[in-house]
Amino acid sequence: MFDRIRTYVARLRSSTAAQQGDGREKRTHNLFEAAAAYVAACAEDDQDRIDEAAAWVSPEALSFGVSELACRAVIALARERDESPRTVARDLLGLPVS
Repeated sequence: MFDRIRTYVARLRSSTAAQQGDGREKRTHNLFEAAAAYVAACAEDDQDRIDEAAAWVSPEALSFGVSELACRAVIALARERDESPRTVARDLLGLPVS
């Protein structure tokens, strides 16, 4: 996953330089918007949207946002299933229950 992020950052740097001269104001996105868009695009295997979301924030911010989203998703799913977050996380990853 981090290799993908590094690749997108390299693309971002080259595309950002080209886009700066167009004179239009661009809306800034926060790291949680970027993480949500990135994860949704990955789930749908939509490379264009993955690239777009990865360009919204720094790779570090995106990584933090994805991690935070994963934590919140596991907690929500654990509450829904009435199981511990550890059990849910291991189940989602296909790991044996410890």
